[in-house]
Amino acid sequence: MISLIVILEIAPARLDEFIGYVREQAAASCLEPGCRRFEVSQKLDQSNLFTLAELYDDQAALDAHLVSPHFLQWRERVADGMILSKTSVRGNVIA
Repeated sequence: MISLIVILEIAPARLDEFIGYVREQAAASCLEPGCRRFEVSQKLDQSNLFTLAELYDDQAALDAHLVSPHFLQWRERVADGMILSKTSVRGNVIA
């Protein structure tokens, strides 16, 4: 299995817009074959910081996610400065 953890800092003035988009993205991703989890969390003491915790059966499932219509739409929607910073870690699940 492949895990992907993404940490996003969002422009504070665009939080509501981002939350709408990320909820759509999570719901669509969970319907993909090979996607086991797509969980979105908002930091309690810093409301513009989000963590996406994703889990895929294998690299092929993650690759399919990255070219899915809803992912491409997601990238387009957030490409205009909504995301202030992004950090991600992709790895093989070992335990």
